[in-house]
Amino acid sequence: MTTTSSLKHSEVQSDTERTPLLSGISSPADIRSFSDAQLISLAAEIRDDLVNNVSKTGGHLGASLGVVELTVAIHAVFDTPNDRLIWDVGHQCYPHKMLTGRRDRMQTIRQGKGLSGFTKRDESEYDPFGAAHSSTSISSGLGMAVARDLAGKDNDVIAVIGDGAMSAGMAYEAMNNAGALDSRLIVILNDNEMSIAPPVGALSRHLNRLTSSKPYITAREFGKQVTNYLPGPLQRMAKRAEEAARIRMGEGSLFEEMGFYYIGPVDGHDLNQLLPILRNIKANKDTGPILIHARTKKGKGYAPAEAASDKMHGVSKFDVVTGTQNKPKAASPAYTKVFAESLIKEADRDNKIVGITAAMPSGTGIDIFEAAHPDKSFDVGIAEQHAVTFAAGMATEGYRPFCAIYSTFLQRGYDQLVHDVAIQNLPVRFAMDRAGLVGADGCTHAGAFDVAYLTCLPNMTVMAPSDEAELVHMVHTAALHDAGPIAFRFPRGTGTGVTLPETPEKLPIGKGRIVKEGKKAAILSFGARLDEALRAAETNGATVADARFAKPLDTNLIDELVSKHEILITIEEGSKGGFGAHVLHYLAESGALDKGLKVRTMTLPDKFQDQDTPEKQYEEAGLTANDISALILSLDS
Repeated sequence: MTTTSSLKHSEVQSDTERTPLLSGISSPADIRSFSDAQLISLAAEIRDDLVNNVSKTGGHLGASLGVVELTVAIHAVFDTPNDRLIWDVGHQCYPHKMLTGRRDRMQTIRQGKGLSGFTKRDESEYDPFGAAHSSTSISSGLGMAVARDLAGKDNDVIAVIGDGAMSAGMAYEAMNNAGALDSRLIVILNDNEMSIAPPVGALSRHLNRLTSSKPYITAREFGKQVTNYLPGPLQRMAKRAEEAARIRMGEGSLFEEMGFYYIGPVDGHDLNQLLPILRNIKANKDTGPILIHARTKKGKGYAPAEAASDKMHGVSKFDVVTGTQNKPKAASPAYTKVFAESLIKEADRDNKIVGITAAMPSGTGIDIFEAAHPDKSFDVGIAEQHAVTFAAGMATEGYRPFCAIYSTFLQRGYDQLVHDVAIQNLPVRFAMDRAGLVGADGCTHAGAFDVAYLTCLPNMTVMAPSDEAELVHMVHTAALHDAGPIAFRFPRGTGTGVTLPETPEKLPIGKGRIVKEGKKAAILSFGARLDEALRAAETNGATVADARFAKPLDTNLIDELVSKHEILITIEEGSKGGFGAHVLHYLAESGALDKGLKVRTMTLPDKFQDQDTPEKQYEEAGLTANDISALILSLDS
């Protein structure tokens, strides 16, 4: 375990002195000649180096600390990148990056033009599949394995799935298919759930090593064949006896029933267990899908992470010795906190209100809500599809569910949103956090598409607050809206610092507001770009309006703006095809475009933007006050 004294001492040591083995590694091939003792020492060096690096950059620490030994063992045994290694979820990949030629760039992780915080195909040949959302590894790995079989190759495919990713239905869909296809695929379940806690003893270690060996597999398959010749009742008795024996040894019949050869549980931090098992599996080419159940500890080896309730899952820069994070005190509250506290007040008033999240209670504020209303809070796991339909079911019984899901994660529940909610016109409330650009998490977590994919649906109402006070009103409006599904989106980070209302207002559905009167040009803002629009108006004297609703549109407001101005600019923190497209469609249908009106829509660019600070991302997107002013100036000529 990393100690305070060793960390202090490491600050004055040279890199070669502090990490003599790690410093000499340029690719995984370099460690394949290491002795087992050297690999154990290498794992300790990686853990220390990981803590030191992330303390300077911030990022995902806990999950990466939990897979250090797994990472070392896999790269030591398998021939990566020829053998395909997929990390699911991608935020556990930091040790993998350190061993695959990217250690010298680790202090650029999650920064502009730096390393991604997740696996990324165009970053390294050692990242065969990009993963930032969870539960994709078995499906993609099975695709690679079947493609390998079709091509007549014999390389291995290893999918490491963990950090809760096995709670998603997609993982089981893939396993069901893998069992049917019987292609050779190695799945390592990185199980860091605290509920599976008993230590693995010497006997279990021996049994797991034995059951991964070719003689045992061959004998077991022979036993199955012999059993097939027994009468039906005896077959069932023999099967039950074997299953009972395996369960007593801590092994899982569920995976076996799905067609996987199951090994485990094993201690995922014990290289003396992992290495023999992986070597046996590597040498054994005559198997179908295999699942190795590795029990690990999130935050392993760094005392502050082990002690933290979230195991220091995602951190800002921190002090290595104490683990104290450098979080500057915000001058205004975070949008997420404003949402949570507003929802608490609504639930205080209405006992039919419930909060639902899909494994992101702290990210969506449902943890704050749960503290006040534990019986009204539901975390369904990494299962956005289920979350949406679960909410729909509650709505049919007269409850008022708030589904709090990141914009980018709600994409995974889109069919359910259409089929189970919108078609049936059920009053499910969707609170979409992380709308717009999100900074260090990059394109995989940017909420760019929700306005476009929601506003095309009949029965849907879509709102976006321009500041935290408006968010309070929109939570209240959604709580009182029983006419059908309603959604509101808000950005990551802190608000603008406006005074929060003591008593929320119910907003008239589909009605915006004029914020600043001007002339010649009008800026119609949807969402959190309103401040930028107001800044632009200070220099060009434009009228500024807050749309509040993308659906239904406030057509009266649009008509008023068009009648009094020669130029109309729409601006939003979303993709093309969203709010601006709906405004243009209305203007075309109403005939306003036939009268010489100059209209432009300002949206996110038609590309996936890499990570950077949000400020730089919005500069790159061309959605700042200067961009608005420049556009108006170009049209006013």
